Amino acid sequence: MISHQVIQSSLEELRGITRIDLCILETDGSQVASTFDASGITLEMTRSFAQSPAEGQNLQGCHFFKVYDEGILAYILLAKGSGDDAYMIGKVAVSELQNLIVAYKERYDRNNFIQNLLLDNLLLVDIYSQAKKLHIQTEAMRVVYLIETRDEKDVMALEAVRSVFAPKSQDIITAVDQKNIVVVKSVGEEDTYDTLDEIAVMLAGMLNTDEDSSRIRVAYGTMVSQIRDLSKSYKEAKMALEVGKIFYPEATVNAYHTLGIGRLIYQLPQPLCEMFMQEVFHENTPDTFDEETLSTIEKFFENNLNVSETARQLFVHRNTLVYRLEKLQKTTGLDIRVFEDALTFKIALMVASYMKYLEREQL
Repeated sequence: MISHQVIQSSLEELRGITRIDLCILETDGSQVASTFDASGITLEMTRSFAQSPAEGQNLQGCHFFKVYDEGILAYILLAKGSGDDAYMIGKVAVSELQNLIVAYKERYDRNNFIQNLLLDNLLLVDIYSQAKKLHIQTEAMRVVYLIETRDEKDVMALEAVRSVFAPKSQDIITAVDQKNIVVVKSVGEEDTYDTLDEIAVMLAGMLNTDEDSSRIRVAYGTMVSQIRDLSKSYKEAKMALEVGKIFYPEATVNAYHTLGIGRLIYQLPQPLCEMFMQEVFHENTPDTFDEETLSTIEKFFENNLNVSETARQLFVHRNTLVYRLEKLQKTTGLDIRVFEDALTFKIALMVASYMKYLEREQL
C-alpha cells in the first residue's frame, strides 16, 4: 500500500496547483492525509457513504468520492467546496490517486518478480508471461550488481543507490536478503566491461566514506541478453563478492570476469584443499610463518620476483633478502625465485586463505 507521506505530498501538490483543499480517509473514517481541518467530517458520515451505492455525494460543504483498487473500495476522497470547481478537482484527484495505486502495485510486483527470478523460483513459462504483464523487456542486455552493505536493512545505502539510477529507466533496484542491495542494470550497445567497472567504482566511492571503518563492497556478474539468464549474472556477482573478500580483501570492486584463479580455488572441495596443502607445506603451513616472512613473500610477488626491487622497497640489503628467501626454501622446499615454485607457493597461499574462510563459515 502507498505510504501516507506519499499521499500527503500528492495532495499538497494538487492543492498548490488548484487551490482546492483535499482529504483522504480510510473506509472506516480514519484520516490518511489532508490539506485542511476535516474534523467536522464524522466517522458515521464516512462509513455511511462507504456503504452506500453512490459514487459521489455532497455533504458538509465537501464533495465525497470513492477511490477503488481493482474494484475494491480503498479510500474516500473529499474535495472541500460545493461548487463545480471542487467537484472537477475531486474527480482529477481520484484519477491521480488510482493511478498512484496502480504504479505502486506494479513497482511492488516488479520487485517480487525480479527477486523470484534471481533466486530461480520461477518456471520458464512464468518468467516470460509475468515479464510481459509487468512491461519488462525479455530480450535486452543487462547485468546484475550486488552491493554488500554494512548493516542489515541499510535504508540510507538503498536510497543512495536509488538516487543514482533514473526511476523511469529499465534499471531495477531491489534486495533478496537483509544485507545486500541488487541492481539489475540495463546495458547499452556501446557499453563495455570497462563501463560497468566505472559504475561499480562510482557506487563504491559514493557509499564508502573516510570516517567508516568497514567498507562497502560492490561486485557484478557478466552481461546477459535474455531475462531468464539474470539469475546467472546474479550468482556470478554473488560469487565475485565472496571470492573478492577471500582473495582480494583490499579491493572494494570485484567483477566475475576478472576473478582469475581465485574463482577456480573457490569451487574446490575442502578435502582436496587439505590434501594439496599437506603436499606443499607438510607441517609448515603459512599459519606458522612470522610476520616478517609473510610480508617478504607478499612484496616479492608484488614485484614479479625481482630481488633488487623487493629489497629496495623493504629497505633491506639485497643479501638480507636472499638470506630470507633461502631460509624459506629450507623450511618449505620451495625456492620462490624460480617461477614454477613461486606459482605453486602463490596458489598454496590462496588455498590457505580459502580454508580459513571455510573454517569461519563453519563456526
